[in-house]
Amino acid sequence: MPEILFRDAIGQAMTEEMERDQDIFLMGEEVAQYNGAYKVSSGMLDKFGERRVIDTPIAEAGFVGLGIGAAMAGLRPIIEVMTFNFAILTLDQIINHAAKMYYMTNGQIKCPMVIRGPGGAPGWLAAQHSQSLEAQYIHAPGLKLMMPSTPYDAKGMLKAAIRDDNPVIFIESELMYSWKGEVPEEDYIIPMGKGDIKRHGDAVTIIAWSRSVHTALDAADELAKQGYEVEIVDPRTLRPLDEDLIFESVRKTNRVVVVEEGWPQASVGSHIINRIQAECFDHLDAPIAHVASVDIPMPYAPNLERAVTPTPERVIQACKDVLYVD
Repeated sequence: MPEILFRDAIGQAMTEEMERDQDIFLMGEEVAQYNGAYKVSSGMLDKFGERRVIDTPIAEAGFVGLGIGAAMAGLRPIIEVMTFNFAILTLDQIINHAAKMYYMTNGQIKCPMVIRGPGGAPGWLAAQHSQSLEAQYIHAPGLKLMMPSTPYDAKGMLKAAIRDDNPVIFIESELMYSWKGEVPEEDYIIPMGKGDIKRHGDAVTIIAWSRSVHTALDAADELAKQGYEVEIVDPRTLRPLDEDLIFESVRKTNRVVVVEEGWPQASVGSHIINRIQAECFDHLDAPIAHVASVDIPMPYAPNLERAVTPTPERVIQACKDVLYVD
């Protein structure tokens, strides 16, 4: 399989789906003339024209609202927000309209759309541009939420999101756009709600998603040198969650560490911990450890950002804590 950049995997998914279905269009800040703020939509304006690749003003609530209306009318928009930090402005549109439309019309009106863009700590952008806000979206019934950790996953997951008849939030780690990975040339889909084992082991289950998967993998390499083989579960879709995959791993290892870039209170990780304790309590040999960002706004300085976000060292220590080893 060829190796391609994460950003190119996203671009390929959108391009191939737009070739397949004329009702799909891309809209967002700088997606057309500038080829995307992160060059994800490079070449798409030339290929599809300005009626299907549409630049917008910096007015997230407005163009997300336009996308919702288009989806209600039968089109299938892909809405790019330059960063999910800006998508805070769209929560009324997403939660009060997109998420509830199918329910409030008794299934008469669907809202098939994808709202996608970067999230998480990008490095040196401080408190207002470095937030992991996925917990806002898993809280709302009617939404689906996907967060890929590899180029392979990104392409197959985005294709599934575009073909889904529900509103899907698709958050990409800003730091991963230039990362490479193998991606097949043939068409493929990664089903919604299907997680993946990124590394097999029997000592501890580490549950992580998006960039935190790579933090966990780095920790796993070091732990293996010390004689502990950990298993890394990547849910990929956070709503709906592949609980069966998680529970199966927990029942094998009996020890759990959850790793996420979000804040710890009322987070995605907190929800996963709650589900594990409800369904796998008798299989746990230690309290579940939670490695999240420190509960403060993100600092600007790179050394302080590293002190706030999850690191391999913190994951290693959490694994040793649940193993009761020094």
